[in-house]
Amino acid sequence: METMRYLIPAGRHRVEQELQRSRFITTVARASTVEEAKAFIASIREEFSDASHNCWAYVVGPPGSSGMAGMSDDGEPHGTAGRPMLNALLHGGVGDIAVVVTRYFGGTLLGKGGLVRAYTSSVQQALEQLPTSEHVEKVRLAVEIEYASVEGVRRLFSTYGVELIGEEYSATVGYRIELPASRLEEFRIALLDQTQGQALIELLSE
Repeated sequence: METMRYLIPAGRHRVEQELQRSRFITTVARASTVEEAKAFIASIREEFSDASHNCWAYVVGPPGSSGMAGMSDDGEPHGTAGRPMLNALLHGGVGDIAVVVTRYFGGTLLGKGGLVRAYTSSVQQALEQLPTSEHVEKVRLAVEIEYASVEGVRRLFSTYGVELIGEEYSATVGYRIELPASRLEEFRIALLDQTQGQALIELLSE
């Protein structure tokens, strides 16, 4: 099964630089949905509510994919902040990412070219130092087994990187689980082997 792996931010990360007496504070976070990106942007705007500008951009999905992307100049001259920030993200090799560059104006006008360079370099600097982890495509399953198989099946969970989402005990034992898509087929074979073919396995849609 073809799975998509790519780098994502491992957590929030912040860098700061001063240009012509203006402070540029760049905060990066993981955003696997547009809602997460917007919530992160709102939290930074609240944290730096006294700033001159909180310009932002995000890319949801694999690096370079612009299908779910957004940006804002937040009062800077049109095209001088959001667009260069988004361009830096699209070429940064990291997916599921949102960034806010907070500017405290220092009294010196940078001009349009200066602003584009400032916002681009702020994002590039943050990306260079960004701690990353790997996004691994996951699938969700419903599994039903007999009580006699519980111990062996639970051991399989740790072997195959399975995350338990929910469980239900009635006449049989039901689990809702999540695991890397790349390990689905080998897990399915191991599960049927462990339960002498008695396990019921259903692939759940997201």
